[in-house]
Amino acid sequence: MTELHRNLIAGEWVGGDAVPNINPSDTNDVVGNYARATKADAEAAIAAAKAAFPAWSRSGLIERHAVLRKAADEITARKEEIGRLLSREEGKTLAEGIGETVRAAQIFDFFAGEALRLSGEAIPSVRPGIGVEVTREAVGVVGIITPWNFPIAIPAWKIAPALCYGNTVVFKPADLVPGCSWAIVDILHRAGLPKGVLNLVMGRGSVVGQAILDSPDVDAITFTGSVGTGKRVAAASLEHMRKVQLEMGGKNPLVVLDDADLGIAVDCAVNGAFFSTGQRCTASSRLVVTEGIHDRFVSAVTEKLRSLVIDNALKQGTHIGPVVDQSQLEQDEKYVAIGRDEGANLVFGGERLNRETPGFYLQPALFTEASNQMRISREEIFGPVASAIRVKDYEEALDIANDTPFGLSSGICTTSLKFATHYKRNAQAGMVMVNLPTAGVDFHVPFGGRKGSSYGPREQGRYAAEFYTTVKTAYTLA
Repeated sequence: MTELHRNLIAGEWVGGDAVPNINPSDTNDVVGNYARATKADAEAAIAAAKAAFPAWSRSGLIERHAVLRKAADEITARKEEIGRLLSREEGKTLAEGIGETVRAAQIFDFFAGEALRLSGEAIPSVRPGIGVEVTREAVGVVGIITPWNFPIAIPAWKIAPALCYGNTVVFKPADLVPGCSWAIVDILHRAGLPKGVLNLVMGRGSVVGQAILDSPDVDAITFTGSVGTGKRVAAASLEHMRKVQLEMGGKNPLVVLDDADLGIAVDCAVNGAFFSTGQRCTASSRLVVTEGIHDRFVSAVTEKLRSLVIDNALKQGTHIGPVVDQSQLEQDEKYVAIGRDEGANLVFGGERLNRETPGFYLQPALFTEASNQMRISREEIFGPVASAIRVKDYEEALDIANDTPFGLSSGICTTSLKFATHYKRNAQAGMVMVNLPTAGVDFHVPFGGRKGSSYGPREQGRYAAEFYTTVKTAYTLA
């Protein structure tokens, strides 16, 4: 009988009603049964976090460091096991699953170090005989709401800094992928966190997420997900005057200029647009290509796509796994149909695939003759679907790249230092890549975008302190 994985509230594993976690590579495979929290469970978790905050926010730096370091060490030691779990529940290839698990361990290790590097400033006042101290303190109870596409990395990069800086946490993972979230909460719980510091409430956003939004005892919410839901999080948070951090959608461009190295450009496009089944907010779904290289580029990308193996995420040799579930598969197919109806030319893919195991398999889709005004070029599809947009020159390419309501990641492939330098300065995005895929970032530097992609302070690295702490200025008469 499949084990029941319960919610963690006030240091106790609780909950009864559960739903199966289904493998998108093999819908006959039940990854596990995971309890669904009720509104009352979420409220109990918030109360537990509030009660635990005074002691944890004043805990010793060594205590916080030790918990985060133990978590990093255990995740590293179990990277193959947890990576396999990730691939089973989300559909990433096993190599990607293990890689994401290692990244989560690196994040916990980084913030274990940050716990020992907390600092402030001593500043002389403009008034004689007065000293000024500027310090950072924990915000309070932090609500963490994460998406399904990075089921261990995104929870890690929110939970680790929250704990590092002395906050307590109420954590709601995506309903589709509770397995990795349960695993890291279990690891942190056993690493020695006091009761109530970290609470896990799995379940529906309409129930658990709403309870977090409605609570006046939640001091900050960090959310990654859709634009629509992000706007609801922001609106609900305004009523309570709480801090809010939102990471939402992207419609990221990859500009390919005539002088680009064709092999590098093709690798950047295929990796950025289609790997992880295109289910990355940083995916390069708009390929903005100047006319001198356009046809050679499209031909080379098409040939590369023909060589890729789309199959069970756990099977050796698979390059791209399945779409995460039936609903996402249908959405991807809907956008393939929209692209055709709008007049774009589907040069490759877009068809469901049958494999040895029943799953949500989709052949990567590449459109040409797309315009930047088409829906497939404006709206985030969140699947292995990309469109090539032909442009005259660099100036038009830059205009098209910036003509989007989003601004997360933006890339260019060129051998020109002049164009690369100009693009880095003028791309309207939070992150810019030169001769690299738009997807794929480091864990120790800021992550985030502009316009409709992000709201609030950046995530990751030392910049995480901007969200997870509040600044205090203290004056003392000598």
